[in-house]
Amino acid sequence: MTLTSPTRPDAPGAPRRRPPVWLVLVAASLPMFMSTLDNLVMTSALPVVSADLGASVGQLQWFVNAYTLTFATFMLTASSLGDRLGRRRVFLAGIVVFTLASVAAALSSGPEQLVAARAVQGLGAAALMPLSLTLLAAAVPASARAMAIGIWGAVSGLGVALGPVVGGAVVDGISWQAIFWLNVPVALVALPLARYALAESYGADRRLDLRGTVLLGGAVLLGVWGIVHGNEDGWGSPTVLVPLVAAAVMVPLFVRHASRRVDAVLPLRLFRSRGFTVANIIGLTFTLGMFGAVFLLAQNLQIVMGYSPLEAGLRTLPWTAAPMLVAPVAGMLVPRVGLRALLVTGLALQAGSLVWMAVVTESAAGYGALVPALVMAGVGMGLTFAPSATAVLDGMSEDDFAVASSANSTIREFGIALGVSLLTAVFLANDGTLTPTGYDGAIGPALLTGAAAVGVAVVAALFAPGRPART
Repeated sequence: MTLTSPTRPDAPGAPRRRPPVWLVLVAASLPMFMSTLDNLVMTSALPVVSADLGASVGQLQWFVNAYTLTFATFMLTASSLGDRLGRRRVFLAGIVVFTLASVAAALSSGPEQLVAARAVQGLGAAALMPLSLTLLAAAVPASARAMAIGIWGAVSGLGVALGPVVGGAVVDGISWQAIFWLNVPVALVALPLARYALAESYGADRRLDLRGTVLLGGAVLLGVWGIVHGNEDGWGSPTVLVPLVAAAVMVPLFVRHASRRVDAVLPLRLFRSRGFTVANIIGLTFTLGMFGAVFLLAQNLQIVMGYSPLEAGLRTLPWTAAPMLVAPVAGMLVPRVGLRALLVTGLALQAGSLVWMAVVTESAAGYGALVPALVMAGVGMGLTFAPSATAVLDGMSEDDFAVASSANSTIREFGIALGVSLLTAVFLANDGTLTPTGYDGAIGPALLTGAAAVGVAVVAALFAPGRPART
């Protein structure tokens, strides 16, 4: 499967025109922006949603994790479906599913309904992220492809950065339900635009790896379930031990399955590339540490420091917006400096920032003391994104670009889900509660756990290729 597979000549309604590049960019990027925005859009709204729906701490995690897990679990499957059934067709279906689930989320009257709606939202988003890039690359001229993909990446980063801010602004100005209603007018624009501007295309007709999807997705889902319920039910209870043991068993079962199947949902042959392997270890551990920290800090700014959802979202911008400025510079530096130096520097900055945040939050210092750490975290992320994306494809056949990129996105989404669960489990294990005094002695250990996870990423970065084979 390649990013630029030609349109099948027998494809019904295959477009024969080439729309302007800017229109193709908007058509491919708008739905993807919608899906990345919803990754963190709820972080600033969680305290309000908790009060309105009477949600527990565990349910608050699932408002984020239900989306992230289905998003991550089905991304590779959606990419395979697009290759078989038509990428634009599956992309449009993803927009419809995502939008209907957004409506269901807005109408939720209880925590369970909201969790279910968020899970279906993630299912729709799984078709948007990988296929938007594939459709974009196929629709623009080769001379404009690098520029277009660069802008696509910036829009993706913008969605992550603006998630807490948009969520906070909407909650302050309207209600938490409006977060989801906003997706409806966006979809009404995105659907006809994508149908007009994006050409239908197909990839290799690979069989769907349903068994691999169940094994890999089930391992992560059960593992996260066990971590989330460990503090509530007791780490020795059957509701915790059984899922954790089952997850541990499913991982080697997937490896055995994938080793016998060329078209596995995550082909093991990709891990022969040192850059791909290192990039995915980094992707898992650094998202685990950093996004788990975002989940807790967004609430700390409101519950402990007393900021409104919008004020809290704005105060995360030194962290979440900095990558948009730093990442393009890091991309230009990769050929000169190399992957390893940028990755080690960026990840070390992030690990140090979490240690700084742990000290500041436990000392009850004001927001001003957090700003340097937030900037460190943002700059560190910016130095990590571009080199890790390059490392994923380093020295790899172009036929593997799409599946490699989807696999890396999947692993990073798993890292987000595990980070939220693990850091919250540490927070609760240290008697943390969602009260102004309930963070004392609890948020510090949680943030230090995140720092340790990013520290693993620093060690992995030492083994990254020096200079990429492809730049």
